[in-house]
Amino acid sequence: MGVELLGMHYVYLIFIILILGVMILKKDTTLICIVGIFVLGLMATKSLSASVLGVFNSFIYAINELLGTILIISIIVGMSNALVETGVSDAMIRPFTKLMKNKVLAYWIVGILMMVISWFFWPSPAVALIGVILLPAAVKAGLPALGVAVAMNIFGHGIALSSDFVIQGAPKLTASGAGIPVENVISASVPLVIIMGLTTTFSAFYFLMKDIKNGSLNIEENIYSFENSNTSTTSTINPIIKNILAFVIPLLFVFDVIAMYVKNLRGGDATALIGGTAVFVLTVLTILNDRKNSLSKITSHLIEGLQFGFRVFGPVIPIAAFFYLGDSGITAVFGEVLPKSSNGIVNDLGIALANTVPLNAALGAGTLSIVGAITGLDGSGFSGISLVGSVAKLFGTALGSGTATLTALGQISAIWVGGGTLIPWAVIPVAAICGIDPIELVKRNIKPVVIGLVVTTIAAIFFI
Repeated sequence: MGVELLGMHYVYLIFIILILGVMILKKDTTLICIVGIFVLGLMATKSLSASVLGVFNSFIYAINELLGTILIISIIVGMSNALVETGVSDAMIRPFTKLMKNKVLAYWIVGILMMVISWFFWPSPAVALIGVILLPAAVKAGLPALGVAVAMNIFGHGIALSSDFVIQGAPKLTASGAGIPVENVISASVPLVIIMGLTTTFSAFYFLMKDIKNGSLNIEENIYSFENSNTSTTSTINPIIKNILAFVIPLLFVFDVIAMYVKNLRGGDATALIGGTAVFVLTVLTILNDRKNSLSKITSHLIEGLQFGFRVFGPVIPIAAFFYLGDSGITAVFGEVLPKSSNGIVNDLGIALANTVPLNAALGAGTLSIVGAITGLDGSGFSGISLVGSVAKLFGTALGSGTATLTALGQISAIWVGGGTLIPWAVIPVAAICGIDPIELVKRNIKPVVIGLVVTTIAAIFFI
């Protein structure tokens, strides 16, 4: 059923287009989002003071919605720092080096381990945990440093970050933008993540082995042997206790995952379980390692984590604030400003789109992949996925189904492009720890990632 669109609906749509345009130009969207919130507030309230106040309140609303996500990632990073500092991370990963007998095993072991650790600790901390231990062993097994970087990048910043099944930061953002439960996005993303993951990892593996065989990709002879100097100088934990902790800590997180399924914990409850476990792990590690200084050291680790969390999500808050106005956020910030017949700005636009444009599943899937890729051009992968959710809801409403699938597809596209596989400045951490040129890593990733996105987009059509 069609709806009569108000002026603010058209303004909202204009600012969506502006934000996309700014992202294409690889510029920051914060100013556009602030102006958009202000203009919408001015149109809704007819009050200058209420509009200015609304800008600040929209930020508060966005922070309240995102706070759980920001906090869990901050705590995980703080815990990861404690793992590295105490040397427990070494003990956790080092046994896997013995399994890397050749370049084939090295690729898959590095990749799969990076993926699993990234699910629990996020890719940024996992880069340090994996790189310092497995890089020399993988190169010794015959896999070039560029190949190690590809495996870490695709499995960690690609598969793990785009799915984010455990911490659920990415699906929380896209689900909020789409106005649907986070578990719906996660369920819809499972087949797409599997298809994308299998396509990209096997494509990347094929191209790597082909180039190694024909001699165009050589194994570095004098690669820098990474040693975690912090671990050797600051760890005071007994080696036996360290090995016990290296076994117990992963086991605790495995128990968390089991508890999620047994107790049917979803969304915020699942995140809280992981976060609480991470807090206790951080605390115990710091007490064992720093003893008398543990009180201040625990705080230090938490501060380091929070600095990381807000640095990552700082650019996300303004754009999330704007896109939350497309759903229930506008009522929370400006009050009952839409007519009773309205289902929210995005829903109204979706209904109008359905009545004017002949949409189908193929067009919807293709558009969400492109929009997701565009939002990833800023090198974050996260700053624009609220927009992805909003556009997915618009198309899902127009199609009458498939909102969760479209949201998941857009999320995958945005994070694979911007989260760390195709944008040069996003791949820098992996490139740096592997001692290679970030541009070379991007060149190596382009073919498998593009192939994966095309295959996944085609597959998504059948799930809508």
